[in-house]
Amino acid sequence: MTVKHELPKIIKDVGFDFNWSEEKVWALDVPVVDMDVAKLEWHLDIPFWWTNNGFYNLAPREVINNPEKHKEEYERVLNADLKHPLDIMFWRGRWLFLDGLHRFVKAYLRGDKTVKVRKIPQEAILQIKN
Repeated sequence: MTVKHELPKIIKDVGFDFNWSEEKVWALDVPVVDMDVAKLEWHLDIPFWWTNNGFYNLAPREVINNPEKHKEEYERVLNADLKHPLDIMFWRGRWLFLDGLHRFVKAYLRGDKTVKVRKIPQEAILQIKN
């Protein structure tokens, strides 16, 4: 039996209203630019991740503040490969991750002031949709 989860209100409010393929995003030819970490820091307080028993119930800042409790997610952050840029799209008035939240959290933990990003235009939605 498949359980259908309802998206939390915060995810509906800030998240995309379409599903996408990361592979299709990666295939786009978009230049890499620098962006201030501060412009993306709001992601740390939104539950974009989930625990074994939850669904969109874990914010990156919770992992940062309690790595022992969230070992699996913390390990994913530490193992994230920063040689790849972060993929973001301007959505509902701010930049939102399509791919790279674990890499962003790693950069944040290292104290990086800027990160490498690819700003995916909204016009590419049809190309990346699932």
